[in-house]
Amino acid sequence: MVGWVLFDYGAVLCTGQPEADRRALVAAAGLDPDDGPAVAGFWRGYWRDRPAYDRAELDEGAYWARVLGRTPTAAELAAIDAADVAGWVHPQPGSLAVAAALAEAGTRLALLSNAPASLADAVDELPWMQVVPRRFYSCRLRATKPDPAAYGGVLAELGADPAEVTFVDDRPANVAGAAAVGLRALLFTDPTTLAADLGVGPR
Repeated sequence: MVGWVLFDYGAVLCTGQPEADRRALVAAAGLDPDDGPAVAGFWRGYWRDRPAYDRAELDEGAYWARVLGRTPTAAELAAIDAADVAGWVHPQPGSLAVAAALAEAGTRLALLSNAPASLADAVDELPWMQVVPRRFYSCRLRATKPDPAAYGGVLAELGADPAEVTFVDDRPANVAGAAAVGLRALLFTDPTTLAADLGVGPR
């Protein structure tokens, strides 16, 4: 494998939000995790306004005020933000093993994640993410996948031609967006399939 592999983060290099963390976030927001309608409304707001938060068009106070329908106190905001970040920092060992094997073989690795500033800062500090040395986030690029500007910003920073880059993401829309700008784009389903797609053998 030559060139670059550009990984998504959420549900690729880390797991999705565990149920316990989802409940903890809902509780931090002042809701009963067992109140079905309230929880459903919370998650609708969470994902509805997430792209603007990920692009840094909304700061954390404005974002969570929209999600909650009220302005949280400073203490509430800190607790909610910490609980949100905590749900996105669980490693996916199989995918990280693939990344490590690629790095050992000389493939250059980078990350492109839709993420707000607090999560981006946390991911940068994760010891197990150091295998991916070049990391790009929508909050810093001011563009979210699948906007062509997100991929273009990364290509410009890497000094790479699209044909040199293989992009891996679990969301079909993001894979299609990458392919549209000329990247080799792979839909992530599981680490075993990823290893086969990238030509990484058993370690």
